[in-house]
Amino acid sequence: MLLKFSRPSLLINFFQNGNRIKKTTGRHERCFLGARQRFWSSGYTSEEHPTGQTVVIEKQGPVLTVGINRPEVRNAVNQETSQRLFEEFSAFNQDDTLNVAVLHGIGGNFCAGYDLKELSQDSVSLTLEQNVSRGPAPMGPSRLRLSKPLIAAVSGYAVAGGLELSLLADLRVVEASTIMGVFCRRFGVPLIDGGTVRLPQLIGLSRALDLILTGRPVGAQEALAFGLANRVVPDGKALQVAVELAGQISSFPQLCLRADRNSAYHATFDATSFTQAMQYETNYGLPIITAEAVPGATRFSSGIGRSGKFS
Repeated sequence: MLLKFSRPSLLINFFQNGNRIKKTTGRHERCFLGARQRFWSSGYTSEEHPTGQTVVIEKQGPVLTVGINRPEVRNAVNQETSQRLFEEFSAFNQDDTLNVAVLHGIGGNFCAGYDLKELSQDSVSLTLEQNVSRGPAPMGPSRLRLSKPLIAAVSGYAVAGGLELSLLADLRVVEASTIMGVFCRRFGVPLIDGGTVRLPQLIGLSRALDLILTGRPVGAQEALAFGLANRVVPDGKALQVAVELAGQISSFPQLCLRADRNSAYHATFDATSFTQAMQYETNYGLPIITAEAVPGATRFSSGIGRSGKFS
């Protein structure tokens, strides 16, 4: 979902006064998504996750964490999980109390792709929306163009559709033992969740084709060298580091951050020429000067942020 605005001033209006769907209390809030119901609880402290809930949501101030909770199948996504992921990221996109989301897998694996067992046993009931501008993709949110940053905290296997889900993110924090790859190559399952679109843009066509055509596994260090991973962290630390990174990103002036992010995506996927991309950047950047750059310059003049300090 790419939100387009006819005038740059509307961009600022949206970021400042977007759809408010819930006031937060400052305490952690949690949402469990099951088959048809949501359950909210505040002050979450337990490390255990409920069985039967395919997606687990937590709010930590302006940071939303979204956890795929099917560890018994390495977090392979079925139709129910796909729909829940789509709904939750669509809601995140509209919630102006949230700045950054973190996607992760519960139980040691990020995501092993689509649930091929479900596909083989119940292919008749499988409904796929062919129009990419409507409804969820097979993996859920992978057709969305989010207006705010998403970080993937990647552990264990992130393969096939799971790899494609990680490509939806702006940044990927990857654990040292992670395996990534187009494992669906072996079974004739196509990349229809953005893999052939995003992967070449991220790592270049030659490297992307190496992964797409061979289906071979890629470890964390090779992924880092490719640019597929942005950070490599010790096993068990991806979620923690991703949430910390999300908090840092959330602390920056958000109008400027989102305008710059949106311009980068526009230049990569939508611009018809260099000149058009530059014009887009200018059109959406100039209104930010009054809204955030002038107040930022005032803070800098008072001594805040000197010598490259971020605090």
